[in-house]
Amino acid sequence: MKLQIFTVDAFTDQPFSGNPAAVVPLLEPLEEQTLQNLASELNLSETAYVSPIGGDTESWVTSSQFTLRWFTPTNEVPLCGHATLATAHTLFNCLGNRNNRLEFKTMSGVLVARKESSNIVLDFPENPPEPLTAEQTTDLDVLVKGVVNNLLVDTVLLSHTTKKLLVKLHSSCTRKDLESLKPDTASLLSLHNGSLVKGIIVTLSGGLQGEMSEDSQLYHCISRYFAPWNGIPEDPVTGSAHTVLGPFWSKELGMTRLRCRQCSPRGGDLIVSVRGDGRVDLAGKATTVIQGHISI
Repeated sequence: MKLQIFTVDAFTDQPFSGNPAAVVPLLEPLEEQTLQNLASELNLSETAYVSPIGGDTESWVTSSQFTLRWFTPTNEVPLCGHATLATAHTLFNCLGNRNNRLEFKTMSGVLVARKESSNIVLDFPENPPEPLTAEQTTDLDVLVKGVVNNLLVDTVLLSHTTKKLLVKLHSSCTRKDLESLKPDTASLLSLHNGSLVKGIIVTLSGGLQGEMSEDSQLYHCISRYFAPWNGIPEDPVTGSAHTVLGPFWSKELGMTRLRCRQCSPRGGDLIVSVRGDGRVDLAGKATTVIQGHISI
């Protein structure tokens, strides 16, 4: 069997930056193990499988409703922003979908992607982080230190819905400090079994306090994301992490529209709008890098 496959760099308009995801359009279901084997073979942080609901080959052009699943090299995950953006980009720009609004039925409910100017906007559930209990603080303290080393920490919170630990560095820390972090994957896996935490967001203010301008080099927040428990030592740009970062920084800064930078070595940009209805809009760009077929 031959399958179409697209590799898309998400949250960037430049190839070889942002976060790469594979997108595999399917008209017929595949066995679970085949889905996982293919994701492992591709070895990207996410492989997205998209299918039109009740459709045929013409549905790639006409349908506005799809099922969507996301697999890392080791397991299926309930939510992935950059692979959703990559999927919407593939439908709009590679498969010729004529709609301006797409709905994806997923493990996290129905997610919407829509065209807006030069961006694709994702309508996602917000996942605000919460304070740790005293017991959780004690249990996770060694894990936090394993990520940030000797940097001072201001706040540690947990998003229970996504199992993401948010670590806000002290204001004395700089972007250079954040970019210099090199946590050891094997060490992190030995410090925690993934039962409570599946990924760690390390964040810092980006220096932008007011409304954003097109030529500003500042951001409302900057971050990095490490998820070895999902087979991802570091994710280049993470949409789902910004469903946690958005409500946190919105509250910190008293703003609802945030310009965000994930400053991994590849790096990428997002605009996060906290809507106040339990949802966030994640806006970004994407670019197709590879188109082809894979035989299974």
